[in-house]
Amino acid sequence: MKKILALLLVLTMVLGLCACGSSSAPATEPAKTEPQAPAVTDVATEETVPAEKAPEDYTGKLVVYSPHDADPLNAGVAQFEEKYPNIDVEVIAAGTGELCQRIVAEAANPQGDVLWGGGADTLAAYTDYFQPYVCANDEFIGDAYKDPNGYWIGESPLPMVFIYNKTLIDEADVPTTWEGLCNENLKGKIAYASPSKSGSAYTQLCTMLFSQPTIEDGWALVEKFIANLDGKLQDSSGNCHKLVASGEYALGVTIEKSAVLYADNPDIGFVYPENNSAVPDGVALIKDCPNEENAKLFIDFVTSAECQTAQNADWARRPVRSDITPKDLCSLDECNVGKYDFDYAASNRDAIKEQFNDLVAG
Repeated sequence: MKKILALLLVLTMVLGLCACGSSSAPATEPAKTEPQAPAVTDVATEETVPAEKAPEDYTGKLVVYSPHDADPLNAGVAQFEEKYPNIDVEVIAAGTGELCQRIVAEAANPQGDVLWGGGADTLAAYTDYFQPYVCANDEFIGDAYKDPNGYWIGESPLPMVFIYNKTLIDEADVPTTWEGLCNENLKGKIAYASPSKSGSAYTQLCTMLFSQPTIEDGWALVEKFIANLDGKLQDSSGNCHKLVASGEYALGVTIEKSAVLYADNPDIGFVYPENNSAVPDGVALIKDCPNEENAKLFIDFVTSAECQTAQNADWARRPVRSDITPKDLCSLDECNVGKYDFDYAASNRDAIKEQFNDLVAG
């Protein structure tokens, strides 16, 4: 019995020593994991989804191609950069036609991320080089102002106007129709850009074509208009309103957003011609762009209420959103908007520009 008790005592001591030895060994540290964004539950699907990133969490680059005037362009980009301070934005400014050709040339290795601006009828001719995207503000943009397949999104409807200098032309002599541009008294006095270089000039050309009963009648009108230009074509639509304001031309064909900038100039006026158009400026995601996440973020931003409101208030650009009433602009119903065959303008773009150029050369 004593031997058994002694044996038990020895075993107890041995076990105690083993326990002490194991407690002195360092504990194994758990594997470190990266911090995760807090998850939220989608009430509709009851699925757990990652929370949205904070604005400062977006980083990297963004390259914006744009034909917009410098002031609203720079203001919009600055507003975006203020909201997303860690995204480095580079802007490449040029005419719509030049930028679209650049996108085509870079297709194998895209350098730009988003095209902000340019008539949607021009953008529609380049859908092979854009990537479909439904923006976060889609519900506020009417079907007439976006591509049904998501290749472009309208961001500002653009009625056309005739801008004039009151010191060079009597207001009673200012034409109110496209036919009126053919008045011989205006020969050589009209500022108009080349449709091959300017998206808005292309829209103006198509608007002239569609203002007549048939396309053939439209081309007859355009031929007379070209003769009245007296060989003078501008390289940029942005020059047209400036040349009228400076007194070099009595009249110019331009877009509403340019003309309203002279609201405080008593020498400058403008009219909305009959059978007008209001094709929107568009924004599009460049196919296979290097900074896709930031490009989508930018598209969401320029169609947001904050950007659209600021662009309207500061630069008189007409909002495309149905929930924003334009400030200091008439309704589209007052702009004499007529028929505009969007599909024809988009699908026949090259042929229309070629015919115009042939008439100019002839």
